[in-house]
Amino acid sequence: MMCLLKGKVKISKQGVGGRSQIIRMIKPIQYFAYRAYFAGEKYLTDASAFEVSTVCIIPMTVVDSLIRANLKLAMFFIRQLSVDLGIADERTVNLTQKHIRGRLAESLLFLMDCYGLETDGATISIYLSREDLANLSNMTTSNAIRTLSNFVSERLIALDGRKVKIIDEERLRKISRLG
Repeated sequence: MMCLLKGKVKISKQGVGGRSQIIRMIKPIQYFAYRAYFAGEKYLTDASAFEVSTVCIIPMTVVDSLIRANLKLAMFFIRQLSVDLGIADERTVNLTQKHIRGRLAESLLFLMDCYGLETDGATISIYLSREDLANLSNMTTSNAIRTLSNFVSERLIALDGRKVKIIDEERLRKISRLG
């Protein structure tokens, strides 16, 4: 099991044709890389850092022993897995039923909610490549680039390299909500 102490990490899984899909974003003091152990499955996901990160690694044998001796710790992991399942269920519906604009708007808002904003109060505190943004939004990189350009033209966001500045959060939320 791993715990991210500092930095930002993505969890991704290879899909059809080897295409990568970002399935979770990890922020500091979140645990990850333990679900497969509890399920008795092979580890099928990859973890990659977006920036310099510090990760604590705890052997699952130690975690297993601690859980068996501590009901509160067992409930912590049941709760965490339940929250993660709820988020995964919501993302599955959104990524399969929303149109491209709705998916990209949702991903930008998700990143803002997950990592917050910089001191200017508008720039999302994570810098993703267009490919990563596409993989998070379940679209091709070219569709992500085109939709980002449309959002810029509509004055919803501003772009500076990998930095995304939210200009009209209310309209972005409406696009995400309507799909």
